[in-house]
Amino acid sequence: MPKRLLQVRADRSEKPDYALVGIIRIPELETSPARAIGRRVLWALSALFLCSIVVYLDRHGYRDADGTPLTYLDCLYYSAVSLSTTGYGDITPLSESARLLNIIFITPLRVLFLIVLIGTTLEVLTERSRQAIKIQNWRNRVRNHTVVVGYGTKGKTATAAVLADGVRPNEIVVVDDDQAALDQATSDGLVTVRGDATKSDTLRLAGVQHAAALVIAANRDDTAVMVTLTARELNPRAKIVASIRESENIHLMRQSGANSVVVSSETAGRLLGIATITPSVVEVVEDLLSPEEGYAIAEREVDPSETGGSPAHTRDLVLGVVRDGKLYRVGAPEVEAIEAGDRLLYVRQGERS
Repeated sequence: MPKRLLQVRADRSEKPDYALVGIIRIPELETSPARAIGRRVLWALSALFLCSIVVYLDRHGYRDADGTPLTYLDCLYYSAVSLSTTGYGDITPLSESARLLNIIFITPLRVLFLIVLIGTTLEVLTERSRQAIKIQNWRNRVRNHTVVVGYGTKGKTATAAVLADGVRPNEIVVVDDDQAALDQATSDGLVTVRGDATKSDTLRLAGVQHAAALVIAANRDDTAVMVTLTARELNPRAKIVASIRESENIHLMRQSGANSVVVSSETAGRLLGIATITPSVVEVVEDLLSPEEGYAIAEREVDPSETGGSPAHTRDLVLGVVRDGKLYRVGAPEVEAIEAGDRLLYVRQGERS
């Protein structure tokens, strides 16, 4: 019988950083070509003037063709033709006016040529190395971030809500296997990881083991369950929130390790039913879910002056009290008196745009 060959697939998270280029994408901070070229011109001019100062300080060691002592203009001219790799030819400007014209007009054209030709070529050749370095730096420092699995309609909305609460874009990592969705996330300034989120190596690339929160916005409930199981195994402490389509799968998500589960289809259907009778209620609910304006639901720590009092006597409209990770609604006997360490779920005034 022929022997069976076992192919062991290497964990992508253990691959060198240069092998992850194209899988992990770090958004570019510099997006304007004019600014990039302008920055190169400044570096070139800085090098030119630095070289001219060095030559001027040592001007007695140089000899001009006409035998006269070198002026600073001569040193600047020498630096220009040297840095631009022009060298000396059979035609050499002798007068200071000619050399001034050479510096003002000819040398910038040479520098521009070098920037456009050599600079662009080097940028293309070194792009892979630059990305590998950026990926290495990002992987070394990413901690307590938020991972969003799926950047469809739900994922985009969830990300917008996280950003509205003050989280910076570089603290959010999007995982998806759809390149169009990843391109959109990159244009939004987010770090992206391309791959199947049900696989542990993909989640490791996103830094799930160091993440503070995980948002699962998959298109299928079974995918959401698998991602939750894998993520919970990698990070027992992360807060996992997931969206599913069917309420019968809530217990599966809870058993898999999800802290919060949102049933998208039933929630939308419930709002549709309410809108047929009291549409204003739907407007209030949408207002509460939009932190940018109007009112919003938020969570805060208990003020020391509120300890021992009733949630109804606080300065805010309190909806519930979170104690030891469990939510108690206002009116429950367990929260008749607020304790130190509690967190209040309340309605706050949103920021008007």
